[in-house]
Amino acid sequence: CPTPAALRPTNGTRLCAVLYADDSPYYDQCCAGEALEVLPGSDVPYMPRGWAGRASSLVVGTRCELTVWSRKAKNGNSRRFSA
Repeated sequence: CPTPAALRPTNGTRLCAVLYADDSPYYDQCCAGEALEVLPGSDVPYMPRGWAGRASSLVVGTRCELTVWSRKAKNGNSRRFSA
């Protein structure tokens, strides 16, 4: 997995988080598969098509916080992740 300080897409802008579709019990094989990039200041009440219940690992950048909910439209239980 990338380090929290190394989260940058190909164009070099800063990312707050990256969610990955594949996971593994082996650390060197985590953070694989398709990736969903979260930009700073994003407010997304619904997961993009095909991502609901799919993210299995994530990395949150430094000075960022990612809040996720168990139900759509920011309903249900929430959990916060940080670097």
